[in-house]
Amino acid sequence: MTARQPRTALCTLAALLALAAALLLAQLARADAAPASAGTARLAALAQDVTAADGHRYDARDHTGRTMDAAQIEQAQDGTYLAVYHTLLADGRFHAAVATSTDLRHWRRRHDFGPGTHQASLAHDGRGGYVLAYEKDPRNHIALRAYEDLAALLDGRAERAFDAPRTLSRCAEGTPDITAVRGATVHLTGHYRAGCDTDRQLRATLTGFRHWHAVPDRRLDRAVHTWGNGGNIGDRSSMELGGQRVVIIEGQGRRGDFGSWGTYAYDPSSGRADRLHIRTHGGSRAFANPSATLLTDPRGRPALLVGLFVPREGSASGEAGQLLYWHRLHQPGGTVR
Repeated sequence: MTARQPRTALCTLAALLALAAALLLAQLARADAAPASAGTARLAALAQDVTAADGHRYDARDHTGRTMDAAQIEQAQDGTYLAVYHTLLADGRFHAAVATSTDLRHWRRRHDFGPGTHQASLAHDGRGGYVLAYEKDPRNHIALRAYEDLAALLDGRAERAFDAPRTLSRCAEGTPDITAVRGATVHLTGHYRAGCDTDRQLRATLTGFRHWHAVPDRRLDRAVHTWGNGGNIGDRSSMELGGQRVVIIEGQGRRGDFGSWGTYAYDPSSGRADRLHIRTHGGSRAFANPSATLLTDPRGRPALLVGLFVPREGSASGEAGQLLYWHRLHQPGGTVR
């Protein structure tokens, strides 16, 4: 009897672990079956199928052949499309740049922001100008620049500049996304290298281009980690669909594995995220650096444009690099940021 007790305990423990695993799988299945919100469901319906898009371009490059990695798109008041992106050049440094287009497929580079700039984000300031944020090295940190108008942006003539101190990590803070510009205050999100080990999320404000305040966004981290992501939680982009705020964000399944990057739609109200099952023409499996923008497409129709970086690891033939695609909005109800 005594000899059998350990085996009985082990059997009981195994049964409990099996039950916990079944409950976890059931929870994940319910998460798939029941979207986090109407906004995340609509984003999934629009963003998941590249093959059904109204337009697309794989391996996007500017007119000089530079790759447009981690591209984020905005639209100027005159209808011109603006892209900010980065490229790893022969000097071994990333260079952020801005390019213009009239068709979302062909891009002309207008200005290079210099070595050590990458992961750029661009936003209108509501007064005819623009605010640009990017990650800057060495000593990776978030830098912001303000431009009086479109001409100043395309010439690289900043009227104000701010390089943020690192307050959450002594190693790296970056991948900014500007969520709003309200007067003299810029709201943005980003990442910080938690424990100098793994990227995690932050929220920040810059007031008067002088005062910086950043805090961790652990709620967003938890939502993406729930899907089994043990690596970095990095780039993201926010927008409104149908009056609901939605964040599209990347999560890395395994540390150091670029083929394990996935894309998620996060609902800030509930604190839940849905996994997006992206379908490309060739069947690529990994997607990083997501962005989403509401704009008018080249045919003059309201559309959602999605940008994804397809890592070489996990990519189908001809699909590695920056992917841009857009779907026409058949119903109103989306506003940028």
